[in-house]
Amino acid sequence: MTRRAVLGAFAATALTAAPTYSNAAGFLRGGGDIRRIKMYSGRTGERIDMIYWIEGQYIKDAVKEVNYFMRDWRTDGVKSMDLRTVDIMAAAHNLLDVSEPYMLLSGYRSPKTNAMLRSKSRGVAKNSLHMRGQAADLRLSSRSVSQMSRAAIACQGGGVGRYSGSNFVHMDCGVVRSWGG
Repeated sequence: MTRRAVLGAFAATALTAAPTYSNAAGFLRGGGDIRRIKMYSGRTGERIDMIYWIEGQYIKDAVKEVNYFMRDWRTDGVKSMDLRTVDIMAAAHNLLDVSEPYMLLSGYRSPKTNAMLRSKSRGVAKNSLHMRGQAADLRLSSRSVSQMSRAAIACQGGGVGRYSGSNFVHMDCGVVRSWGG
């Protein structure tokens, strides 16, 4: 049995055993907590639906899977993602109350990839937080850029960029700020 299969079975068991009432304050205060991230990549065809945090602890193998999934697909470079960004993504997803996975447009970017994208667009920062594994560009077909950005801003965890023309939202764990239209 592969590691992915074991983690998938664990996730299914944990979700089945976990309470489904989201507004139960007692459950949130001390009874436990689960953080889950659901994404797919149109570039690689890969999907991930991963519980990566349970009751105050990150799950090491799940975090490795998330890091690999969010790699620079152009260079196949993997970097440890700053888990604060993944937490913001998961929290915003929960606030949006959707079952649809995020489409990941960009997670980690190598300096080479960032330079190439910067040469094609003025919207790419020279010292992008993507190169530090601290940012992600995401899309949901069932929610607007405005809805997604409002959910991410409500998390007060970092930067949120609205790119309505390109239909995606940037989320990062840097300084709390927002931009775009």
